[in-house]
Amino acid sequence: MADQYILAIDQGTTSSRAILFNRSGRIHGMAQQEFTQFFPNPGWVEHDANEIWSSQLAVTHQVIREHNLTAKDIAAIGITNQRETSVLWDRKTGEPVAHAIVWQDRRAASLCDTLRDEGHSELFQKKTGLIIDAYFSGTKLRWLLDNVPNARARAEKGELAFGTVDSWLIYKLSGAHLTDTSNASRTLMFNIHSLDWDDELLAILKIPRAILPKVVPSSGIAAMTDAKFFGAPLPIAGIAGDQQAATYGQACFKPGMVKSTYGTGCFILMNTGAAVDSHNRLLTTVGWTTGHSTPHKTDYMFEGGVFMGGATVQWLRDGLGIIKKSSDVEALAKTVPDSDGLTFVPAFSGLGAPHWDAYARGTLLGITRGTQAGHIARAALEGIAFQTADVLQAMEKDAGTGIKELRVDGGAASNNLLMQFQADILNVPVVRPEVTETTALGAGYLAGLGVGFWATQEEIAEQWHVERHFEPTMSTDKRAHHLGVWSEAIQRSMKWAAS
Repeated sequence: MADQYILAIDQGTTSSRAILFNRSGRIHGMAQQEFTQFFPNPGWVEHDANEIWSSQLAVTHQVIREHNLTAKDIAAIGITNQRETSVLWDRKTGEPVAHAIVWQDRRAASLCDTLRDEGHSELFQKKTGLIIDAYFSGTKLRWLLDNVPNARARAEKGELAFGTVDSWLIYKLSGAHLTDTSNASRTLMFNIHSLDWDDELLAILKIPRAILPKVVPSSGIAAMTDAKFFGAPLPIAGIAGDQQAATYGQACFKPGMVKSTYGTGCFILMNTGAAVDSHNRLLTTVGWTTGHSTPHKTDYMFEGGVFMGGATVQWLRDGLGIIKKSSDVEALAKTVPDSDGLTFVPAFSGLGAPHWDAYARGTLLGITRGTQAGHIARAALEGIAFQTADVLQAMEKDAGTGIKELRVDGGAASNNLLMQFQADILNVPVVRPEVTETTALGAGYLAGLGVGFWATQEEIAEQWHVERHFEPTMSTDKRAHHLGVWSEAIQRSMKWAAS
């Protein structure tokens, strides 16, 4: 297998990508294609599942063709995906019965209100580690069954299949109806302690068990692709939701290790080893289940999500027009020495963990006649770091221990000013790896481990290399002042709903 590669399928919210990794975990080739976003009603976000499939297949073929590879050059396929996005399709024809409902979609919010009013919150949190929210797949599936003509009757007859995007791609590639523990744990239907679909929760959600996929480990041969796609069957041996895959790609294999992905939003995950209940409004989720040992080993995570990460910078570009492209924000922020007392809470669509206030709104405090575009840019970057710090402080409380370093990835992790302020406000080192495509890399690692391409997690961990350390330099007093001002700004942001 000296010259073989791992093929990572990275199906994201706005684009489908395929990346080839060599044995040292380096990128050998990449292809990417964007696809259509549908917004049929306010708060609704949809994808055409067939377009997801066609775009993903196209880039997979493209990267293989561009590097003159054949099936014998591919040791295994790993799949990572936008989580919680829900697809419902006909088992016989393989055709979706409706557009996929995207993780960002809020149409099930009223159903969630009803479930909470009925007193189900504690039960769902205890069994799934999640809060009842329209973000997760179970309420999206309930909406589909209730609103697509004949869907419920057909589902109860076993004619339909449900899956998150990993399941959809696996079905199209192999005909198998599968998901892994990490994706299943994001559905509100999966008991993270028994690692099985939960009949009590399914009854509350009114979802027939027959439409759900079989749950398999995240690493290990789960299915073989149909030979027609690559000229010979290939093993699908790694499956994980995007944030769990990124955590695996960052080699956060030991309890207490933490990564933050700075994408459209920011997602912070801490490996806790065993499942630990959160008392600070974080999610408890499955990280991954590795199938190369007996019994299978499942690692659990605390997770906190920040809704507005890179999207804050996009607003500076598209809403305010003070930068032409997102990468210009660092240069603009550097035109001033500091934010000059300006504090920016980017709660454009409410606040995520640990505040969970859907009605909070964006707040810009401290504006004076001397405020310049550079101050706004700097305050925006600091707002991303402050939100991340809020999540990490909640994690430290839940874990009962301080974090030693924060491993970072995602597009905004390339912003040195942001990374330095993140280190300063956390008072811990921020570490950026050489390979920042950690989501695809994590799926690749899980697949490679599943077929023996890599022998152990220890071997994988040795491939993780640092590109840059950001060490904290801020004084204790200055940090305390910043955090105090931020706390006040957050409270004002949340008071908006009450005014």
